[in-house]
Amino acid sequence: MRARRLACVFAVGLSSGLSVGSVAIAQPWPSKSISLVVPFSAGGPTDTLSRIISEPMRRFLGQTVVVDNITGAGGTIGVGRVVRSAPNGYMVSVGHWGTHVVNGAYYKLDYDLLKDLDPVGMFADNPQVVVSNANVPAKDLKELVAWIKGNPDKLKFGTGGIGGASHMAGIYFMNRVGAKTEYIAYRGGAPAMAALLSGEVNVYVTQVASAVPQLRAGKIRAYMVTAKNRQAAAPDIPTADEAGMPGLHTSVWHALWVPRGTPRDVNMKLNAALVEAMSDPVVIKRFVDLGQEIPTKEGMTQQALAKHHKAEIDKWFPLIKAAGLRAEPEK
Repeated sequence: MRARRLACVFAVGLSSGLSVGSVAIAQPWPSKSISLVVPFSAGGPTDTLSRIISEPMRRFLGQTVVVDNITGAGGTIGVGRVVRSAPNGYMVSVGHWGTHVVNGAYYKLDYDLLKDLDPVGMFADNPQVVVSNANVPAKDLKELVAWIKGNPDKLKFGTGGIGGASHMAGIYFMNRVGAKTEYIAYRGGAPAMAALLSGEVNVYVTQVASAVPQLRAGKIRAYMVTAKNRQAAAPDIPTADEAGMPGLHTSVWHALWVPRGTPRDVNMKLNAALVEAMSDPVVIKRFVDLGQEIPTKEGMTQQALAKHHKAEIDKWFPLIKAAGLRAEPEK
């Protein structure tokens, strides 16, 4: 009787379309290498951070984690490749404020940044800092605002590229100041910082890590970090809330996403691997050296990323559209 029942079960399986090859579908995930798709070229900040976390994620997952650079169109090609891939956890999107927020306002995308991707977790947060060269007489934010309002003909505001992080943060800052200016765009953060030091521009918003060497050398002044908390790399700089502009928070944050519909257990395992990687002492030190803040464990959940992602889109889309920006953001 038992043999007959087994035979019936096998027959039903065949009639349902199952086969010996179907067994492979049920094997534990992951059973092959995983791609972290970086939408920029090798050697840049996003690529560097991805390579740092790939090894501890590999150890946790038990499979090779490969950084795959798929470049073009401001990061939209790489993100699109992940969106259109099979939702099985083997292709993961690495991105940031630019690729997963502002690109939706700059480009006519053939995918929806919120609806076509499932969040895995945020792993880095890099706030910005408002700085000036030594020729600006202001010693704190209140004095800087007064100087800007009183010297519109003298203000020269630098950016690292039209529509990029420094430009958008500059617009956000000047909106809060209540003043208008023309922005002088350079091809990247390094030329913009050089222009600040030479006097070509006198005010600039940049990432904390980029400002610290010049701050320590006494060549520039800092007025506030655009974050809720003071930064380990520059603990003497007050936060926006402390300096007098509460809520002026900007950051070039990094996170992971997978295609919408990826099984929850697979997503949870990827998140666990990410959390494990970000608790590795070697990873922590390297991130701190690069001026990156590591989110709390609660801040690395899928729910936290989903909430933050939507809030950033709601915040920046109106600003970008009001500014009439259409150019490709800086990388």
